[in-house]
Amino acid sequence: MTRRQLLLISAVALGTLLNPLNTTMISVALSRIQADFDLTFSELSWLISTYYIASAVGQPVMGKLSDMYGRKRIFMLGLFMVTAASLLAPFSPSYGWLLGFRIIQAWGSASLHPAGMGLIRNEITGNQARALSVLSIFATTSAAIGPTLSGYLLYYGDWNLIFFVNFPVIVVSFLLALRYMPGDPPNKREALRLDGWGIALFSSLILVLLLFLLSLPERIGWHWLVLWTIGSVFFYRFEARHQQPFIDVKFLRSHPAVCQIYIHFILVNAIYYAIMFGFPSYLQQVRHFDSQQVGTIMLGLAAFGILVNPLAARWIDRSGSRSPLIFGAILVIAATLFMQTVGDEADSGWIFFVLSLFGMSGSFHNLGLQTALYLYIDRANTGIASGLFMTSRFIGTILSSSILAAFFGIRMATDSLHAMAWVCSALAVIMLLLSVKTEKRERHQDGHSRHSEVKGAMEKQS
Repeated sequence: MTRRQLLLISAVALGTLLNPLNTTMISVALSRIQADFDLTFSELSWLISTYYIASAVGQPVMGKLSDMYGRKRIFMLGLFMVTAASLLAPFSPSYGWLLGFRIIQAWGSASLHPAGMGLIRNEITGNQARALSVLSIFATTSAAIGPTLSGYLLYYGDWNLIFFVNFPVIVVSFLLALRYMPGDPPNKREALRLDGWGIALFSSLILVLLLFLLSLPERIGWHWLVLWTIGSVFFYRFEARHQQPFIDVKFLRSHPAVCQIYIHFILVNAIYYAIMFGFPSYLQQVRHFDSQQVGTIMLGLAAFGILVNPLAARWIDRSGSRSPLIFGAILVIAATLFMQTVGDEADSGWIFFVLSLFGMSGSFHNLGLQTALYLYIDRANTGIASGLFMTSRFIGTILSSSILAAFFGIRMATDSLHAMAWVCSALAVIMLLLSVKTEKRERHQDGHSRHSEVKGAMEKQS
């Protein structure tokens, strides 16, 4: 790999880490933001859910725009949007302004991954797996250290600092991109069409579902559920007739096993992010830990996920995804049951241990489900499957914010944490059943070539 290619990878990697970094850094800052703007937890949950709605819609939309208008152009636009949002968000005069800037930040960071991936696939024809694995390490590490970094920043300052962290990353990524990214070819707008109505319908469905979930703690809004059901049927029929749909529902209909993997991944992220966002607020408001202590404790969720990752990869490579997925689900069930022992007198070391179980399970699920996904589809459908896999991640995170609003929306207390843990336990049992149903398929079709195809596809998705 040449020096120019390495610097191109660095530019893309630094850009793509902005989304997971900003996704998780906000977790420890939620308590301070809630106090500054005098918010209920239900109101505060919109700061999480709107970011994920924007990201879920923005990833495929900005990916198609990068095909139409040029990948370098869209990558630079994404960096500019993150810069503007990070500069203005710390000085938000009201909560509504902060929400708006976070949405801009989400759209900007969502454009960096698809545009950067397109650039790398075009420019690096050899050793692509190595290049894409570097991106995976950057994304995984940034997501994992987000809460810890935020905790230390808040200890020495305020929630505004989490936005300023972006600037060194943006500057280096911009300079490298300006120098080493190839120019864009002529636009191909005539060959591609953006499914605007599909995007609008999908966004509306996510919003309506979120409104229904947020109504659960108080007065259940059944009208939102009815509206979502009718809208889903209409969306399915509309997308099935569209030549270039935003969501390829025909592909989903013909691949039920893939749909099962998406549902599984939604549940994984719903639990993981409910813990990631719920625990810091609980530790600060109920246990009265300072932000530095919270950051250190949350390191259990981050560090063990990174440490276990290579071990999980070897296990999956040797025996397939079924057994690691079952083990990961058992870890989640154990962790959610242990959460019942976390109370007003629980030792911080014990809380660290409980969080480490969640962190370890994340590695087994992320790698296991990606491997299972690419065993069910052929090479021609990899792009479709990958895009929907990312969308299912964001749907899970949206569900997590609704879970938090349901249990912490009325009051932040230990019994609310325990009630949320029981719901997470129930979801983990469903995950276990889905893991057991995962078929154990032969991975080495046609010898080494099949093995390389699966491994390369998995690394590309990461």
